[in-house]
Amino acid sequence: MESGASGAEARIDGSADPGSSAGGGYRPSVHQIVGSGKAADIILWKCRRATVGLIFGATMAWWLFEKSELSFLTICCDVLLILIVVQFIWVKISGLLNKQPRPLPELVLSEEMVNNAAASFRVKVNSMLMVAHDITLGKDFRLFFQVVSILWLLSVIGNFYSSITLAYIGTIALVTVPVLYHRHQENVDMYAGMLHRNISRHYKIVDENVISRLPRSFIRDKDE
Repeated sequence: MESGASGAEARIDGSADPGSSAGGGYRPSVHQIVGSGKAADIILWKCRRATVGLIFGATMAWWLFEKSELSFLTICCDVLLILIVVQFIWVKISGLLNKQPRPLPELVLSEEMVNNAAASFRVKVNSMLMVAHDITLGKDFRLFFQVVSILWLLSVIGNFYSSITLAYIGTIALVTVPVLYHRHQENVDMYAGMLHRNISRHYKIVDENVISRLPRSFIRDKDE
């Protein structure tokens, strides 16, 4: 019983993998994949109040944008205007009542933080440019098919929903999909593996019967 309990705790913490005994590999837990910090605790509902507050705030923001029919910039300026006016009035009232207002936190971006963000952004942009380069030269048809499918799906979804609604759906999915996967990880992995094998089999058939017969002289000329 103790070994079973320790194995379950290890899977939750990410120190072991359910298939590690068979494959001898290590797979990070969902908590590690989503960041292993405060944000990961919120996404996986370990901080229930913060997660519920995030959902409530996202719902109220979506409702406000949809019902008011105002632009994002207009609402942001209105909210900042209200906050500044309230803070100004509170400081003046505190001065009249001889009370010390609460100090505001100092928001300062350190040079290290900016450099790390810039370096991370540069790596991601370079990676995207390399992928775009490979797709343009036709080096990876599977990647080309995946990118085209995703862009087409996003285009179709964008025709039915506004950007605010899509942002709200993304926020809700962010705090629901990871925790559901965390709770049903074995079943999801099993069905995902079956789906991946079926897609790979169909892609192999298309690759052998269609893609392999396409002329590649243009691609070779570009590579040279």
